[in-house]
Amino acid sequence: MYDFLIDDVEIDQTDDTNSISPPWNILIVDDEQSVHDVTRFALDDVSFEGRELNFLSALSGKEAKDILSAREDIAIVLLDVVMETDTEGLKVTKWIREDLSNSLIRIILRTGQPGQAPEKQVIVDYDINDYKNKTELTSQKLFSSVISGIRSYRDLSALNQNRIELKRVIKASAHIFKERYLHEFTNGALFQLTSLLYLEPNAALVNSTGIAALETGHKVKVVAAIGEYQSLVGEEPGDIIPKTVLDQWLDNTESGYSIINPNEVIVSFTTDDNHKSLLYLHSHKLITEDAKNLIELFVQNIAIAHENLRLWQEVEETQNEIISMLSGAVETRSKETGNHIIRVSKICELLAQKYGLSDDEVYAIKLASPLHDIGKVGIPDVILNKPGKHTPEEWEIMKTHSELGAQVLSDSKRPIIQSGAIIAMQHHEKWDGSGYPVGLSGTDIHIFGRITGLADVFDALCSKRCYKHAWTVEETMALIHEQSGTHFDPDLVKLLQDNLSVVLEIQNQYQDKN
Repeated sequence: MYDFLIDDVEIDQTDDTNSISPPWNILIVDDEQSVHDVTRFALDDVSFEGRELNFLSALSGKEAKDILSAREDIAIVLLDVVMETDTEGLKVTKWIREDLSNSLIRIILRTGQPGQAPEKQVIVDYDINDYKNKTELTSQKLFSSVISGIRSYRDLSALNQNRIELKRVIKASAHIFKERYLHEFTNGALFQLTSLLYLEPNAALVNSTGIAALETGHKVKVVAAIGEYQSLVGEEPGDIIPKTVLDQWLDNTESGYSIINPNEVIVSFTTDDNHKSLLYLHSHKLITEDAKNLIELFVQNIAIAHENLRLWQEVEETQNEIISMLSGAVETRSKETGNHIIRVSKICELLAQKYGLSDDEVYAIKLASPLHDIGKVGIPDVILNKPGKHTPEEWEIMKTHSELGAQVLSDSKRPIIQSGAIIAMQHHEKWDGSGYPVGLSGTDIHIFGRITGLADVFDALCSKRCYKHAWTVEETMALIHEQSGTHFDPDLVKLLQDNLSVVLEIQNQYQDKN
């Protein structure tokens, strides 16, 4: 009955390359099986950009909706108008655009009864991409319509992917000096690059963290990757990059070079601080020379971002070392080991994570908590290191270390130091309001003060001091539970108990030297 599509000239295929890339998925929606068969026959062996066509079939509007609801990778719908109802195809069109909110799928409407759906009216009223009368539809016309639809779908998908990844890049750019955000930034940029070039997203950016002599060994890791390579971020590149490519890159003394082969791009760039980056991009589609400048620019910008990150990390590590040394000096003066502040910092980090604080807050308390007793620099040695019980007068002097510490740190505008000022001021406040220096209670005490106060007491009780022997873990936890709701935040006490095994591992790893 349906002899349309079979009386045309032979079609030249767009690409006869054997493809291992994902196919273009075409959904045929028609209530007559013969239409499905002849469509498959007419488009048999057609491929576009190295990707074959894969056909899915639905014999009704309902079946089409079920398939479209379950899949997000359909490029084209060849949609009949008259099926269960005289306007079923139009209903499916409206459902795709409005209910499914899919503006990417290309809809080609086909009808054998044009009177039921006049072309002019349908084109105006419905968001379709082509309208074909079955009686006039030859193999060549169907081929042209499908290839045009695929090309349009490809372009729109690339634009949509670029929009998504641009948001990712912008979000990461605000935090680019944090390594995990740099990965987000780089991955987003890789997706954008491959989308712009219409390449399958299989790409990796490799960084060499050591440029010492070859005999000392190179530390090479994947710092960003997409597609099939994504699981290798943070790992050695393994077999995804040919050994000859890696060896040439590591041995090469040039500041940069690029190689474009038919299916791969290799670009090397060395930053001013002598760190090397390598972009390796593999695609089943032919890579043209036109892509070279865009790829090289991408690698240069990412290399600069990594260089800036390393410079920032150097500044950050210097800051952290100064904080650690300053805190350690206070601990040494008070006859306590510097390992106490390390343990408190690690326990605070753990409790902050379990409490659900943000990554930035966890990072802040980890670095700032060692400053909790910085005010002890203003306490006379005779009181600070007294082996016996303090007199009431001595105890009042001893308590001033909280305010002294806050005063020392409060003038800084650096977030970590500001956090340290809060901790120094509030880590001796108590949940019931009986603490010092202000008498804050409950959640009026900053979470940093509550966490550090608990971590400090736990570790101090478990440790030997000039005025006491070390308590057992059981004795320490018994007191903490007894003081839950009076001295300590009950929620934090529960978190400490639930994660006690991890806390004890921290204490074991950072034991006092004496």
